[in-house]
Amino acid sequence: MLVRNTFGAVLFGMAVGAAFAPAQALTARECRAKYKEAQQAGTLGGLKWNDFRKAKCSDEAPSQVAAVPPASTAANPLKTPPPASPAASPVTASAAVFPKAVAEKYASERAGTARMHTCRDQYQANKASGANAGLPWMKKGGGYYSECAKRLKGA
Repeated sequence: MLVRNTFGAVLFGMAVGAAFAPAQALTARECRAKYKEAQQAGTLGGLKWNDFRKAKCSDEAPSQVAAVPPASTAANPLKTPPPASPAASPVTASAAVFPKAVAEKYASERAGTARMHTCRDQYQANKASGANAGLPWMKKGGGYYSECAKRLKGA
């Protein structure tokens, strides 16, 4: 009896998961078949292959399945809103400590390498004292290294 109930629960879970799974893009073969059908039916509306593929076969294409709206937190008091992302709270580079010039020990290296090593040494020193102002070493849009290299280029 327990095995049958467990098996039934697993099947139910798989069915629910399949019903709410996000729509996937069509494979190239499926998209090609869909294009050929539309071409033969004369319903392309002037779309070329690439335009058709982007409009009808990609993940961004409008789905024929209606999306299920997310439950609001007001309707579900147990669901908490997601925490604020780190990108939401701006980190100011002006509070971080940067080197004023390229370190003497790296003077014999190429300019870009010397800046990178100088910035790395300062970043490691700042890590110990907490003077990086929350900046990660590298980050898309500007981390410590990006800011440091900009400042050393201008020096």
